[in-house]
Amino acid sequence: MRFSTRAIHTGQDADPATGATIVPIYQTSTYTQTAVGEHKGFDYSRTVNPTRMALEQQLGALEDAQFCSAFASGMAATAATLNLLSAGDHVVVTDDLYGGTYRLFSRVLARYGLEFSYVDMTDMAAVKSALRPNTRMLWLETPTNPLLKLIDIAAVVALKAPHQIVAVDNTFATPYLQSPLALGADVVVHSTTKYIGGHSDVIGGATMMNSPQIAETIKFHQNAVGGVPGPMDAYLVLRGAKTLAVRMREHEKNARIIAEFLSKHGEVERVYYPGLATHPQHQLATRQMRGFGGMLSFVLRGPEVRAHEFVRSLKLFSLAESLGGVESLISIPARMTHGSIPKEDRERRGVTDGLVRLSVGIEDADDLLEDLATALSASRAAALT
Repeated sequence: MRFSTRAIHTGQDADPATGATIVPIYQTSTYTQTAVGEHKGFDYSRTVNPTRMALEQQLGALEDAQFCSAFASGMAATAATLNLLSAGDHVVVTDDLYGGTYRLFSRVLARYGLEFSYVDMTDMAAVKSALRPNTRMLWLETPTNPLLKLIDIAAVVALKAPHQIVAVDNTFATPYLQSPLALGADVVVHSTTKYIGGHSDVIGGATMMNSPQIAETIKFHQNAVGGVPGPMDAYLVLRGAKTLAVRMREHEKNARIIAEFLSKHGEVERVYYPGLATHPQHQLATRQMRGFGGMLSFVLRGPEVRAHEFVRSLKLFSLAESLGGVESLISIPARMTHGSIPKEDRERRGVTDGLVRLSVGIEDADDLLEDLATALSASRAAALT
C-alpha cells in the first residue's frame, strides 16, 4: 500500500466486537481476565491499549518501520530514546535544535552521567572530529529548529561505528517528506503533537525503528517509566495522521509562496527555507526530502525590537508555541521555544531576538500574504518611531 492508503488502513480494521469502522477509544485502565494470566492480550493499559496499538501500527507503517512506540509527548519519546544509553556514554548533537531537547540533555540527562557535544552537523568533518571512544549516539534534527539547516543523514550514518546509534528527529519533515530509516538511521523520533496530529488539540510523541533489540529496550522503558498517551490522545493522533499527506501538500504549497514573497521583500534581511534555491543545503534537500515542508524562519531589517512589533501586528498568524497545525502560527524562538538555551549560545548559533519562525498553515495563501504585508508595513512604522 502507498502512503495515504497506509495512513487510513494500517492497524485500523473494523472492530471485531461491533464492526465499528473507526478504531474505538478503549477508555479503560485494566482488562478482565478469565484466569490468572489468561486474557486476550491486554492486561493493563500502561503496558498495552488497543487504541494505542492501532496508532503504533499506523505510524510504524508511515515511517516504513517494523516497530513503533507511542508516548505522551515528543519529549517523552526523546527521553525514551536516550534511555538506550548508560552513564558515561557520549552523544554528538546538532547545534541547532529545539530548546526543549537542549534542556532535557543539558539540565536533566547530564546529571545522570551522559555527555553531550553540540556540533554544526552540516559539516561532516566537524561531526567526525566530535566522535569519541565513548560516543554511543548521534542526535540529528533535519531540517533543524529554528534555522532550517539540512543534515545529510546518509553521510552521518557513514561515519558511525557499529555500536553507535543514529537518531533523527523527523518532526519538521514528517514521514511524508523524509524517510530517515531508509537512509540508514536507527531510530526516528516524532513529536506527534505537530504535523502528524495536525490540529493543535493533542500532545503526543513516537519512536520508530527496525532493530528488534532497540525496539525491545524502548518498549521496556515505555512500560517501566510509563510516559504513555491515554486512549483519547492516541485516537486524536490516529485520526490526524489519516490526512497527513493532504495537509502536508497544502502546508508546503503555502510555505513556498510565503518564502518567495519574503525573500523578495525589501524589509526582510534573510529567509531560512530549504525550498529556496539560495538555501545553502537546497541541493541536499532536493535529494534527501520529497518536499520542503511548511516551516520557515526569517529576520527583518532594522532593530530586533521590530520582530516584536511585527508579531503584534498580525491577524491570521497566532503568536503561539508549537507548530504543524492547520492554522498558521508565529513565534520568536529566542523568547519562546528556545528560551531554555543560554543567550550567548543562542546568539552564537544565529537564534537572535530578531529571528521570527513561521508554521505556515493551510489557509488561503493570499490571505496569509496580505496579513504578512500589512504587518511588515506596520512594524516598519513602529521601528522608526
